[in-house]
Amino acid sequence: QAQLVESGGGLVQAGGSLRLSCAASGRTFSGYDMGWFRQAPGKKREFVASISWSGSRRYYADSVKGRFTISRDNAKQEVYLQINSLKPEDTAVYYCAAGSLGSSWSEYDYWGQGTQVTVSS
Repeated sequence: QAQLVESGGGLVQAGGSLRLSCAASGRTFSGYDMGWFRQAPGKKREFVASISWSGSRRYYADSVKGRFTISRDNAKQEVYLQINSLKPEDTAVYYCAAGSLGSSWSEYDYWGQGTQVTVSS
């Protein structure tokens, strides 16, 4: 069974950094485009970043450009999200997803369970 498992979330002060990881198993995800989304309490799930299967194309939400970096290691079947200069408004559950480069959650086929990121001011 295909599975995505996120890790690396936590509580961090504003201005700090985190590296989120997404480990894929159960099938070969190296040929899949991958993305990260986030959902804050009371808000809709929003697109954060995506990366093509080869890593040659990367897309970011305007709100995170310059602070977030998406990357992947196909040999390990892992996708990463480096988050720098964290802001309180970055507080959310972060989800890894597979199947698209798009910014709409409905375009993705597989989802992880999410990892909580909390930024204190």
